[in-house]
Amino acid sequence: MKLSSFDITLAALFAALMAIGANITSFIMIGGVPITLTTFFSILSGLILGSRLGAISMTVYALVGLAGAPVFSQFSGGLASILSPTFGFILSNILVAYVVGKIIEMNSTKSMFVVASLIGMAINYVFGTNWMYFAYLLWFGAPEGFSYGMAWLWMVAPLPKDILFSVLASGLAYRIRGKVYKTNKSIA
Repeated sequence: MKLSSFDITLAALFAALMAIGANITSFIMIGGVPITLTTFFSILSGLILGSRLGAISMTVYALVGLAGAPVFSQFSGGLASILSPTFGFILSNILVAYVVGKIIEMNSTKSMFVVASLIGMAINYVFGTNWMYFAYLLWFGAPEGFSYGMAWLWMVAPLPKDILFSVLASGLAYRIRGKVYKTNKSIA
C-alpha cells in the first residue's frame, strides 16, 4: 500500500481534527460519557478520505494517544487509556471510518452519504457502549445500580447531537469529496 504525500497530509489532518473534536467539549459529562465531536470527525474522515485512508487516519489518532499524547477526551492519553470505559469509542472510530468509506466507495449518491453517516454513528454507539458496559462490569468498577440499560441511558443525551452532526457530516462531505478527488486521484 503506497501512500502519497497528499494522502499522508490528509490522514494527519484528520487525526489532528479528531484530537480537537475529542477535547472541544469533553469536559461535559453525562454519566460516564464525555460529550465530544469524535463521531462527527470519524464519519467525516471515512466519507471524505474513503475506507482505507479514513481508517488509517483514525488509527494514527489512536496510536498517537496510546503513545502518550494528550489527544483523547479530557486531554488524556497513554496505554492506560485502554482500560478506560470509553476506549471502545476510540477503537470504533477506526471501524466507523472504514465502513462509512466502503459504503461511499460503492455508492456515492447524496442520500447514501446520509445513510452511511447514520450507519457509522450506529456502529460507534453499539461498539462503544458495549465496551463501556463490559469495562464497568469487569475492570473499572461500576457505579451503584449500574446495568446494561443504564449504559444505554447515558447515550441518550449525546444522541440528538450525534444524529445532527452525522447528517451535517454527510452534507459537508458530499460537497468536499468531489473537490478532494479533483485535487488528488489517489484517494479511493
